[in-house]
Amino acid sequence: MIYPWLKAFHIIAVIAWMAGMLYLPRLFVYHCAAERGSVQSETFKVMERRLLRAIINPAMIATWVLGLWLAWSGHWFDSGWLQAKLGLVLAMSALHGFFARWVKAFAADTNTHSQKFYRIINEIPTILLIAIVILVVVKPF
Repeated sequence: MIYPWLKAFHIIAVIAWMAGMLYLPRLFVYHCAAERGSVQSETFKVMERRLLRAIINPAMIATWVLGLWLAWSGHWFDSGWLQAKLGLVLAMSALHGFFARWVKAFAADTNTHSQKFYRIINEIPTILLIAIVILVVVKPF
């Protein structure tokens, strides 16, 4: 009876995490164009910090906790698709860590990356998400 509720909240957490993971690098692109110390730059700093702390971090934690609980409850740990999914979710978590580092760099006015860099980085969460969803839905192995 609890499994469908866990799954529902896991999906909600994933959606929130991914929304932030897709939006934050877009903010970085716009932040690069803002002059350091400007009102616009300071506004981006607040937006980036709040997005990371209030949405992305809690959503990632909930995604992991609920996902591991689902895997344990469903006895999925021996499944190849889940092991591959966990590898991709670890990669997403590592990317999350880079995003957190870049938020700090922007906050300290020490960003060294270009708009083009962040435009490219913005595609990585999408690619990971597509692969993860295919693994979960299709369960190819």
